Amino acid sequence: MKDLGVKPYVFPMPVALIATYNDDGTVDVMNMAWGGICEADKVALNLDGGHRTTENIRRRRAFTLSLPDVAHIAEADYFGIASANDVSDKFERTGLTAERSARVDAPVVREFPLTLECTLHEEQKVGNDVRFVGRIVNVLADERVLDDKGNVDPVKLDPVMYDTFQSGYYALGRKVGQAWDTGGKYN
Repeated sequence: MKDLGVKPYVFPMPVALIATYNDDGTVDVMNMAWGGICEADKVALNLDGGHRTTENIRRRRAFTLSLPDVAHIAEADYFGIASANDVSDKFERTGLTAERSARVDAPVVREFPLTLECTLHEEQKVGNDVRFVGRIVNVLADERVLDDKGNVDPVKLDPVMYDTFQSGYYALGRKVGQAWDTGGKYN
């Protein structure tokens, strides 16, 4: 084994996009670098305090968290390249569309196949950064990504994964086992 030091090497890391409203009601979307599910009904977002999204979440006390599909990788990447602090029409430049969530004070980007609607549950100071813990109040899924039982089919979802090793994007691979069953041979 080679010692690599301290690195954020967890793979796969889903690409997740945080959507909020700016003060003037325009849509802000950013590509989240760090975060994920932290409880059955909660997500954690670890953000730099200087992001416009950080202030938007504080003011509105809500956000949506979407998983983009491979078809929208360019838009998802752009939301990580451009800062709303510098590019006021960042969302409009992508040509994506948004509608107001029926449950939280945040936008839902129509083109993204899976969206978690969240309210702000807790804010934590972490060094110079902020950790927002959001309560999931609902999940929206495009019907095209559902199986015949109404569950999300990961293959149909076609989510984008981020490679922390080489900063690449990857599509979901093949299914290799079934949770709580594949390891049953050791019982």
